[in-house]
Amino acid sequence: MGLQSKHKVDAAFSMSSMTDIIFLLLIFFMLTSSFITPSGLPVNLPSSETSDIVMQEITVTVTKDLKFSVNDRVVSRDQIKSELTALLQNQKGQVVLHIDKEVPVEFLVEIGGIAAGLEANVSIATKPYK
Repeated sequence: MGLQSKHKVDAAFSMSSMTDIIFLLLIFFMLTSSFITPSGLPVNLPSSETSDIVMQEITVTVTKDLKFSVNDRVVSRDQIKSELTALLQNQKGQVVLHIDKEVPVEFLVEIGGIAAGLEANVSIATKPYK
């Protein structure tokens, strides 16, 4: 009694579906791992023991030569309040201050006060100790 199957099973393994899955995972991790948004102006951030990652909705950058930008758009010191007011229209938002460590503290206090006056949550961007 010869019971043989008419359908032969091929022992070869197709890797095409595996490469598709790996490619999709690679794209997923590349998109979700970019929590820190680099600012347009070069800033040497101060160091701190704890450096939390915060989702950045609005960034205000001040360089050591006192160039100001809001969300990578260069503005003058007088325009910061109007820019933040336009971005925070009747809503609470997160404002992250990227201020160079050589900038006098008065600029940090001024910009932080403007953002706090507009009922925004204010954070200062730092880099961790190495």
